[in-house]
Amino acid sequence: MIHLTNKSGASVMLTERGAGIVSIVVPDRNGVMGDVVLGYRDEESYLADGPCAGKIPGRFANRIDGGRFTLDGKEYQLVKNNPGYQLHGGPDGFSNRLWKASRISDTEVVLTLDSPDGDQGYPGNMHVEATYTWSDDNSLTLSIKATTDAPTIINLTNHTYWNLDGEDSGSILDHVLKLNASRWLATSEALIPTGELAPVEGTPMDFRTAKPIGRDIKADFPALKYGKGYDNCWVLDGAPGLKIAAELSSAVSGRRLEIWTDQPAAQVYTGNWLDGSPLSKSGRPYRDYDGVAIECQGFPDAPHHPDFPSCVLRPGETYSRTIIFKLNA
Repeated sequence: MIHLTNKSGASVMLTERGAGIVSIVVPDRNGVMGDVVLGYRDEESYLADGPCAGKIPGRFANRIDGGRFTLDGKEYQLVKNNPGYQLHGGPDGFSNRLWKASRISDTEVVLTLDSPDGDQGYPGNMHVEATYTWSDDNSLTLSIKATTDAPTIINLTNHTYWNLDGEDSGSILDHVLKLNASRWLATSEALIPTGELAPVEGTPMDFRTAKPIGRDIKADFPALKYGKGYDNCWVLDGAPGLKIAAELSSAVSGRRLEIWTDQPAAQVYTGNWLDGSPLSKSGRPYRDYDGVAIECQGFPDAPHHPDFPSCVLRPGETYSRTIIFKLNA
């Protein structure tokens, strides 16, 4: 495990398994420290865990329909890990690999991974670097860079589950969420994008004004029934470049989280299937809706939608994306 600690004593713990975030310990409104991300009691539980807790999935986060894609006229068959599609890069994707850590300072670490040509069906030898930087104002910056020696596709994010009352505090349905998004990606029942960028106005998908996550989660709305809650991708508003994606807060602890990114979209997953996960750091079973993941990323299934932002990476290019988690109380 890798520990980053700032001048106030707030800390981050990372693991080389999946370049993942294991814990973030920050004060509440009364100055009481608490761990605000979900994780497991035993380190070995991070291997091949269903929730992908805290880790970087890849080469392609989210879903690719049919587990195949065509690039430059050649079709590539990927290793599928779900009926009808590949999720998070396949059964042995980046989230299950041991990355190599190099500490820069007490508050910064670089984790690297080399993915060979043909890995889970993807072309090209890919080199990936994930740099985590923990600041004195309790902001955690994740900078991800990647290069390849052959044309390929890529979509990387971080899959941390947040509970601002503490990882052992139960449901996040009373957490208040605001999203900088006026459109979302409509999907099939398998949560594969149809290609429609649907307006959120007048639907349960509208988080432009902050509201409790649970307010509309049981609404009679197809997308919410497909996934037993929110498991959807929102298109972020604003020009390309760094911008705020989401704001999450809890009235119980007083903690607030802002997420900034230069990614074009954010997948929000309300932990709808956390039942049966490995035991928590506190030693109890997690339940559905005990955490919420806000995954800043490219559009899911982008290889099948020419109108979506390109996910193609070619030799000589550098994939570069940033996600910033700003915590305060």
